[in-house]
Amino acid sequence: MPDVKGIPFDAPLYHGSKDLGSTFLRCRALNHIFSVGNEVRHLLPKGLVPSANPAIAIVGVASYPSSTVGSYLECYSGIQVRDSGGEIGFYIPYMYVTTNDAALASGREVLGAPKKLAHITLIREGGLFQGALERPAGKRLLTLTAQPDQRKSSDSQQTHSARTYFYSVRHLPPINESGKGAVTQLIKWCTARTLRRDEFGEEVHFTGPTSLTYDSPSIVDPVHNLSVGQAVLGSYEEYDARLKVIDILSEDTNPGKQ
Repeated sequence: MPDVKGIPFDAPLYHGSKDLGSTFLRCRALNHIFSVGNEVRHLLPKGLVPSANPAIAIVGVASYPSSTVGSYLECYSGIQVRDSGGEIGFYIPYMYVTTNDAALASGREVLGAPKKLAHITLIREGGLFQGALERPAGKRLLTLTAQPDQRKSSDSQQTHSARTYFYSVRHLPPINESGKGAVTQLIKWCTARTLRRDEFGEEVHFTGPTSLTYDSPSIVDPVHNLSVGQAVLGSYEEYDARLKVIDILSEDTNPGKQ
């Protein structure tokens, strides 16, 4: 089975399989889906367009206690888009992880996921959940608060598997003034999530009132560029997941000259 390896090759930072991708177990995620209150086309690369008008976005905080690249927390922002083949997924303009060099490097090098290191928390207090993102510590960029007190109905008693497409831009900057070595690629990947079941056999997938606030806008980390409009869905879920790269949708070897 072919491997994907980080450098150095004799002691790679991460391992991966081209066939099976990465595996994540016992995940917990708090998500808020909403309509965006501003124009987002300038945030999208060529080949992707918003799937709705106004655009739909997702902001979430997730905990990955066990994965093929170790344990970490993640905060992500996504814009729902349609690709040139007509399929719908989420383009990821902003993504943050807690201290885990393998998760950071593999995400950027393999997927083009724009991961940065940050301080992320996902806590529960009574019936409330809170996810928060700070960068640097003390600079609160966003807070996600939810009261997921209603079980989300399932159309089937069978284990639910949700396949979601994602898009990101993998970019190699040039090594000299002539532009040699530069390449920008639009990468399509996906995750397949299987919701976990509780002791009663029910899927751990809840919904309820959810709010997202941008506490302290930052020009360095402009997550607030996806302004919050009308809420569509708030959810808390527990699941196992598998991530896999689909394809390179486009490649520009002269990205500096648009």
